[in-house]
Amino acid sequence: MNAIVVELSPDQARERQQSGATLVDVREDGERAAGMAEGASGVSRSQLEANPSAWLSDPAAEILLICAAGARSLQCAKALQSKGYSHVFSVSGGTTRWKLEGFPMSAPTADAAFLERYSRHLKLQEVGLIGQRKLGAARVALIGAGGLGSPVALYLTAAGVGRITLIDDDLVDLSNLQRQVLHRSVDVGAPKVESGQRTLQALNPDVLIDAKQTRLLASNVEELLRGHDVVIDGSDNFSTRYLVNDACVRLGIPLVYGAVQGFDGQVSVFWPAHEGGSCYRCLFPEPPSAALAPNCAEAGVLGVLPGVIGMLQAVEAIKLILALGNSLSGTLLQFDALGMRFNRMKLMRDPACPRCGDNVTSDDYVDIPAACASP
Repeated sequence: MNAIVVELSPDQARERQQSGATLVDVREDGERAAGMAEGASGVSRSQLEANPSAWLSDPAAEILLICAAGARSLQCAKALQSKGYSHVFSVSGGTTRWKLEGFPMSAPTADAAFLERYSRHLKLQEVGLIGQRKLGAARVALIGAGGLGSPVALYLTAAGVGRITLIDDDLVDLSNLQRQVLHRSVDVGAPKVESGQRTLQALNPDVLIDAKQTRLLASNVEELLRGHDVVIDGSDNFSTRYLVNDACVRLGIPLVYGAVQGFDGQVSVFWPAHEGGSCYRCLFPEPPSAALAPNCAEAGVLGVLPGVIGMLQAVEAIKLILALGNSLSGTLLQFDALGMRFNRMKLMRDPACPRCGDNVTSDDYVDIPAACASP
């Protein structure tokens, strides 16, 4: 039968700490960045439970565990007891009560506004303080400030991605407002990158929005995309889509692809430099003729659909920046809104691909005659 863990009040814990007991803060690193009980060492609960001897070499030593409110430290203490630690205590009320009762705290290691804004990320072991700072140092190029670009830009800005290059040459039109949530009625007639920049800076002034009111062309694509960690394709035409793919292949940058039409959408990550990855031309070697491409003004789309696909693109971008989980590299994720179904299709790199294949002899950029795109 497991022994009962004794809970100590902060004053009892402080007295034992001053008598030589070890105080350990088992919150996540982002939480600890706001300050810890003075004299405490820090390690997350999951890390401590997985390998306690790495931090606590003497199972017979007196150990005091503290978290935010006392629940995690109590559970961690029980786990340590089961692994042979005989003198483990939990601080009742945690750091919250410790502060309220006036016991000293170490100085925060990050700005208070930063800690509050990103508090939910900081509590995730997979993100934490290090991950949030990675997001802050990241550079993302977003092609298009329209239906797909709107949710992508909003969520990456909210997530604290440090620099977003917003590339679009279009103006806000009244018909855009049904789905392009980055813009407002008062923005009709304004350049989309300017409207988007205003919205995004109001959401998170710490993020640098580099607005580029231009169309991607063979003459500027590499200059615009070079130096970014991730490129996100929110374009609506084949000319741009193939040009972005070709530049990302040459530059070795992962490309997060998305497309919508009607009630259907799809998402993937094209990154042939990644093991098992492929590029857009492996799936569609050449664009269709302008005659076969749907007319932009005639091709309808459910207004909320770009929100679904754009948010999936934002998720993939964040995962790539943080090197988390499994990206959609090598997979095409298809979404049917009417049936509310997702389908995954395996993609393979084509050895004969005209851009990333084994025997590519030319990688010059070509401006393809503009044509609207569909999934």
